[in-house]
Amino acid sequence: MFHYTVETNQTVEQVIEKLEHNLMEEKFGVLWHLDMQGKLQEKGIEFHQKYHILEVCNPVEAKRVLSENMIVGYFLPCKIVVYEDQGTTKIGLPKPTALIGMVDNGALAAIAEDVEKRLISCIDQTK
Repeated sequence: MFHYTVETNQTVEQVIEKLEHNLMEEKFGVLWHLDMQGKLQEKGIEFHQKYHILEVCNPVEAKRVLSENMIVGYFLPCKIVVYEDQGTTKIGLPKPTALIGMVDNGALAAIAEDVEKRLISCIDQTK
């Protein structure tokens, strides 16, 4: 699968708060937080699900992958999505290994595997 997604009984807001803390522990910062529901409603479009996209980055890892291959910037920053789906809160991300797999480079694959493990750990600690 290209993604990793888990469910939790916590609210979207609780998940985001805990997730941001767990990401900081792994030296990832949230560069941008898009409240999709709020943005669509701001544009006059009704959307009834809470849906948040967090773009996260670890600057040391970003430098490592960009130094290896600039095209990897197409995949940066990493995204983590927190949303409501039929009364359940879900947390997920596209797997960095799946994305990096499109670039044939062993060094990048190893970095992506490490980043993926760390981000999944943050998600698992949050749920």
